[in-house]
Amino acid sequence: MSEVLNKNYIDGIWQEASAGAVFKDVNPAINSDVIGNFPESGVEDVDDAVRAARKAFRTWSRMPAPARGDILRRIGDLLTERKSELAFQMTREMGKPFFETKGDVQEAIDTAYYAATETRRLFGHTVPSEMPNKFNMSLRRPIGVCGIITAWNFPVAVPTWKMFPAIAAGNTVVFKPSEDAPHSGALLVKVFEDAGVPPGVVNLVQGSATAGRALVEHPDVNAVSFTGSTETGSKIGEACGRLHKRFSLEMGGKNPMIVLADADLDLVIDGLLWGAFGTTGQRCTATSRLIVHEDVHDALVDKLKEAASKLKLGYGNEDDTEMGPVINQKALDKIEKYIGIGKDEGATVALGGKRAEGPGTEDGFFFEPTIFTNVTPNMRVAKEEIFGPVLSVLKISSYEEAVKVANNIEYGLSSAIYTQDVATAFKAMHDIEAGITYVNGPTIGAEAHMPFGGVKGTGNGHREGGWEVFEFYTETKTVYVDYSGKLQKAQIDNVDD
Repeated sequence: MSEVLNKNYIDGIWQEASAGAVFKDVNPAINSDVIGNFPESGVEDVDDAVRAARKAFRTWSRMPAPARGDILRRIGDLLTERKSELAFQMTREMGKPFFETKGDVQEAIDTAYYAATETRRLFGHTVPSEMPNKFNMSLRRPIGVCGIITAWNFPVAVPTWKMFPAIAAGNTVVFKPSEDAPHSGALLVKVFEDAGVPPGVVNLVQGSATAGRALVEHPDVNAVSFTGSTETGSKIGEACGRLHKRFSLEMGGKNPMIVLADADLDLVIDGLLWGAFGTTGQRCTATSRLIVHEDVHDALVDKLKEAASKLKLGYGNEDDTEMGPVINQKALDKIEKYIGIGKDEGATVALGGKRAEGPGTEDGFFFEPTIFTNVTPNMRVAKEEIFGPVLSVLKISSYEEAVKVANNIEYGLSSAIYTQDVATAFKAMHDIEAGITYVNGPTIGAEAHMPFGGVKGTGNGHREGGWEVFEFYTETKTVYVDYSGKLQKAQIDNVDD
């Protein structure tokens, strides 16, 4: 994997952008480390990719689904063989520590094998007809060409959540990864190629918003699956609604962890370090709000400050690194802006609050683990997604108040509650407005065979992962077989007035 794959992949051919434009990709931990220049694709490149996908759909959709599953298993095998190499390159490109990017690849491996198995379970239904000598059934059919647009923070796992079920169901794909993780996207597509995915079934176009917009609005793209910001997702939803396309949106989060007075505080600390500061807080599921009972608030904050202050920042491919950089200068500036907003609103910076200094951080986009205390529910730092290593702590006096505070946002992706009371835990499963709730675990940790997604401003109702994602990537076709030998008029013949 020493060669940088810095091209588009269209109809089985690695190629430059038609206009020859490029953009630079750098290591966020070591800015002087330039990974490469990647194609800045335009409308013509997207059109070529969609045309290739449309042509390939004719044969791919007719291949027996279990045969498509065999190819998916080969993809899983290759990802397993290349796991460490791929993880190293992902860490170099987007910053999270090597142990995290290995987990990213493992999630893709799990998804490959799961999707392969589901190719034997693309169930329809058979149901009794209301008429004699008539057979009723439904079956699943692929939609067509799917546009896949993903974020940089899970540059292998999230694209495979989308592409594996899409191609398992018989669709073809045009994939545009984030311009902050183009190399990881290309290395993933190389695995598809080496596993024997036919030309045109999976196509890669690199680039920025121009390429993404062209993909969303292309008349021969039948469905769009997007992971990214709520602002961009809203624009995609508007365009797809206007063009009558199916679309799936996975967007922002401001995820709460409720800690009640009976919680195991040592377990909570472990969960907070992982949920709030894993991936440097740059997950849509990151624990960004700590809603803690007043009886344990001070003790928990003191424990958390001590533990978080010991996190080792640095380049993620060094063995002792626990937290990497944020992705780019824009992200760093945004976090600094929110530190100022929080202070102006009256919140207290209990830990961190500034760009990191010290060995290993001089040439990268590093920010200290940060904890806000004295946060109230309507402060912007309690309601808006910061997407960095910033945790806002809110004090409450009861379970009912905790749920009210947890639901006081426009998002609804993930959530968590720590309590030893099983009755309270089961109430929280229903009361918290979120697509995911963890009990005695942090807000991160999705499993490949379970549905993933949120409510309210987080998504539009579809789910990634598990069995439900196949509902997005297939159409239901209803079939009636009348073997009576005569015209039957259904309801007209079936009911006497």
